Amino acid sequence: MLTLYHHPFSPSSRFVRLILSEYGANFDDKLVNPWERPHELLLLNPAGTVPVLVENDGPPICGAQTILEYLDETRGYAMADRRLMPDHPDARAETRRLVDWALGKFDMEVIGHLVRERIYKQTMPRSIGGGEPDSGALRVARANIHHHMKYFGYLVASRRWLGGDRLTFADFALAAELSCADYLGEVPWAEEENVKHWYARVKSRPSMRPLLGEKVLGLPAATTYADLDF
Repeated sequence: MLTLYHHPFSPSSRFVRLILSEYGANFDDKLVNPWERPHELLLLNPAGTVPVLVENDGPPICGAQTILEYLDETRGYAMADRRLMPDHPDARAETRRLVDWALGKFDMEVIGHLVRERIYKQTMPRSIGGGEPDSGALRVARANIHHHMKYFGYLVASRRWLGGDRLTFADFALAAELSCADYLGEVPWAEEENVKHWYARVKSRPSMRPLLGEKVLGLPAATTYADLDF
């Protein structure tokens, strides 16, 4: 049995939930507010971050990209043409590059600011940084997102999927990040129709449905969030 420690609006946690679903893996989920640094989480991951995946009595697998590799090594080969890691080394390298871009660079420059300032801070006590959003951080995120969207638009205009001709981990990494911003109404969809059409295809997959049903208390989702025909 798999157990996932996660936060519903942690983009990297969302990514892991998506790929678990795509691989047909049943799992128990344990919701964690990582800023609270609960003892149970620290025993598994001294860094105090999510996601963390545990299989049976095995060691904790910490971090989205480590979990990606673990799931691909333990379940990917059984997925045949639905495996999310390509077979060719060049395509594998490109998939890993784009996963790193989405979960690393895009998160650090855009989505992480939006989630922290508009979602996490609603729950965090003021003693550890909760309270009103930092307008400066939001301004940076809103400026940076345009550059990323242009790059993603270039990629999906020239490829069938984000990483190439087939659906890969890269698509779900970017979809997980964008889904958080989309909840907040922070994605400039009108600027990049190619990204919008690509996201609509990913959004229509069954693995996305649980995410699209989630809500933040006191913060309604944007009208585009659960609309498959946005």
